[in-house]
Amino acid sequence: MFSLKRFSILIAAAVLIASAVTAQTNQRREMTVEESYLQESIEIMIIRETARAHTREQKLLSLDYIRDAIGRGNTNDEIRQTLEFLSREGRRNMARENGRLVNNFPDVRRQAARALGMLGTEEARQSLLEICQFENEPMVLQEAIKSLGDIGTNENNETVAHIAWVMTRFDNLNPDNIMAVATIDAFEKIARNNNGLSSPDAIRVLVRISEGQYVTPVKERARQLLAELRTYGN
Repeated sequence: MFSLKRFSILIAAAVLIASAVTAQTNQRREMTVEESYLQESIEIMIIRETARAHTREQKLLSLDYIRDAIGRGNTNDEIRQTLEFLSREGRRNMARENGRLVNNFPDVRRQAARALGMLGTEEARQSLLEICQFENEPMVLQEAIKSLGDIGTNENNETVAHIAWVMTRFDNLNPDNIMAVATIDAFEKIARNNNGLSSPDAIRVLVRISEGQYVTPVKERARQLLAELRTYGN
């Protein structure tokens, strides 16, 4: 009888201990969520403030933080807004001292365009289309075109139209082999993501590259993509 009573007491004690441990575990889990949210909020604040600092070095540091955050799966829209801000640095966001532009950092804008492609959202695509409209620096535009290809969406041929416009502008003024390669690669990725291309602008651009003032391997790449595009829908 004594042993049964003792056994019952032990069972009751075990249940109480298990309940306490479960409660502590749940509390710890809740704290982890809270701490994670706080950490993300602090990270976003640091990204935002370093991006808005005056020096090129701080802006590049902000981009390092952004790439790290995206690599961990953080797609907070404040990151996209910060990238959009950095992509305008020296172009639409201009700071002057004694009439001299002091924040023209094309390498910052280029890295912002690359990170927008890593982000990969529809809002990021819209930011990249804006870069195509307002940017003049070839290396920034090349990165924006690559990122648009990486995202791969082409609603109403909007993406292809912007890329074709940029490529045609440079083809008329100053043919650029790197720009041509970026365009071909982007068209190829978009076509594969959308079962082909239905844009006459894209075809015209590829034809111009294939017979334009470009090195032979680039012209051959354009011809190969034209041949590949013929196979879609068959």
